[in-house]
Amino acid sequence: MTQPTYTEQLLALLARTSFKLGQFKLSSGGTSDYYIDCRTTTLHAEGGRLTGHAILELLEANNIAADAVGGLTMGADPIVSNVATASAWRAQSNPNAPLIQGFLVRKAEKSHGTGRRIEGFCKEGARVVIVDDVCTTGASTINAIEAAKEAGMVIAAVVCIVEREEAGGRPAVEAAAGSAPFLRLFTANDVRASHVSQLDAAGQKAGA
Repeated sequence: MTQPTYTEQLLALLARTSFKLGQFKLSSGGTSDYYIDCRTTTLHAEGGRLTGHAILELLEANNIAADAVGGLTMGADPIVSNVATASAWRAQSNPNAPLIQGFLVRKAEKSHGTGRRIEGFCKEGARVVIVDDVCTTGASTINAIEAAKEAGMVIAAVVCIVEREEAGGRPAVEAAAGSAPFLRLFTANDVRASHVSQLDAAGQKAGA
């Protein structure tokens, strides 16, 4: 029996732990009959591990080379940490595997200390991947893109775990990213379908 890929395992966990049905207000101001709280999964011990490796595989499949990954706090925080850690694990068994550093973008510059807006890796000319958990309007992703550009870093790609495919979200991110590709692991429909499939399987098992 073939072992499920990191991405397949992550989708199953997202559908089980992060997908909720109900009435929810979105960042866009609209409402939806479902909500995907990715942090429930990315902060989960196994979910975090799967997230890091799934994103690395997505970057490899699209031939994206990067020095670092980063994103706007706080949705991107666990994603950044897990991708960086996954790259370090790979480097232990393969010395040629690249180490990918991490950085976090504050929503505003600190009013004390160094006053920096970017914490962690920050190097002019570095190729970076901007990550986010869910893309709806793309506002938080665009915020991180702009901060990275202001710091002199080059956007190599933009990655979100789940794209809700709301009108205007992807085009706005792509406009901010320039020639850098916008990649996703899943659509919201992928997560919903997996959630329904798991409910059906549980129902069949209970009725057996």
